[in-house]
Amino acid sequence: MTAWIDQPSHHAWLEAESQRLLAFGRRFPAPDGGSRWLDDDGVPDPDRPVFTWISARMAHVYGLAHLRGTPGAGILAGRALAGLTGPLHDDVHGGWFASVGPDGQVAAEKSAYAHAFVILAASTGTVAHLPGARDLLDDALAVYLDRFWDEADGLARDGWDRSWTTLDEYRGVNANMHSVEAMLAAGDATGDPSWHARALRIVSRVVDGWARDNDWRIPEHFDSSWSPLLEYNADRPDDQFKPYGATIGHGLEWARLTLHLRAALGDAAPTWMLDAAVALYRRAVADGWAVDGAPGFVYTTDWSGTPVVRTRLHWVPAEAIGAAAALYLATGDEAFDADYRRWWDYVATDVIDLDRGSWHHELDTDNRPAATVWPGKADIYHAYQATLVPRSPLAPGLALAQRAGVV
Repeated sequence: MTAWIDQPSHHAWLEAESQRLLAFGRRFPAPDGGSRWLDDDGVPDPDRPVFTWISARMAHVYGLAHLRGTPGAGILAGRALAGLTGPLHDDVHGGWFASVGPDGQVAAEKSAYAHAFVILAASTGTVAHLPGARDLLDDALAVYLDRFWDEADGLARDGWDRSWTTLDEYRGVNANMHSVEAMLAAGDATGDPSWHARALRIVSRVVDGWARDNDWRIPEHFDSSWSPLLEYNADRPDDQFKPYGATIGHGLEWARLTLHLRAALGDAAPTWMLDAAVALYRRAVADGWAVDGAPGFVYTTDWSGTPVVRTRLHWVPAEAIGAAAALYLATGDEAFDADYRRWWDYVATDVIDLDRGSWHHELDTDNRPAATVWPGKADIYHAYQATLVPRSPLAPGLALAQRAGVV
């Protein structure tokens, strides 16, 4: 049986889904630039701030769509980038605010998570030759190296105050995961191999170190000396960005990113990377998929693999799709194609919202729409990438691949 990833008819379905997602998200631009939070119908929510991370993600998505020849996408990407060069940028101290509220009030904390997404957006914009993107990328890379990158540890610090005076004691793996994504994109956009080398330092610490030593469940939270805080947020287990325990979707996402980095490094890639990606993926699937009697991935587990938060979030099957596709591309193993089909069947049956658009961002344990962790449908980043990864090589990254004209 021909793998879905190898079938032109499946590629046509993926393209139709990607265009449906782009149509849902196109009302995102805020008047002064950046992306507004979208509700369940794709209508901007006037009561929510304009967030840097969402603005960057939408700039990245529509930048990719522009590279693929989607009319109007470049204009929309430019409007998202305008938020990053305009109101979301701190012109006094440098870097980017977390958000700007409807009243113009800024959330002044500076996070590695948000800055990594600025790098991703600017990298995609640079590859797409969008106006101002290369200057934005140079600025973002300089700020990241100066404020977030810790050369001694080979990892990113997490957060600062507005004036870069006080460094948060917390250290986190989530920001480092998206730093790897950003570094892969920056290496492609600039041709500077040092960014791929930094990405390898992060992946070596997180995947070949902490994940391997913890039965492939990734510790997410650390103190300032990078000692794991395994009980962090045990009293708030469903936190949006810092949930307690092992995050199933991150195991899948790290597996995919490890394979992208392995492909980017070529012959210089360490030999452990493929086996580690497989182990991460298999642990996440074993712990997270349909473990409570219903289809879908639970959000988190404890350190023995017992589910903690059973809510289904849309980005987790999106990352499962990407990871299975990447593993199939790396190995040719039909088992990963079978998983890939299973994840898309679940998404098509339960997650895609054909009535109101996009994907349900949250489902309860019976796969009914819910809004306890993620209300609305803030952006289309995870879902859109799930339609592109299966049609793109593992390296170069998505932006260069789309510019080269992949199907």
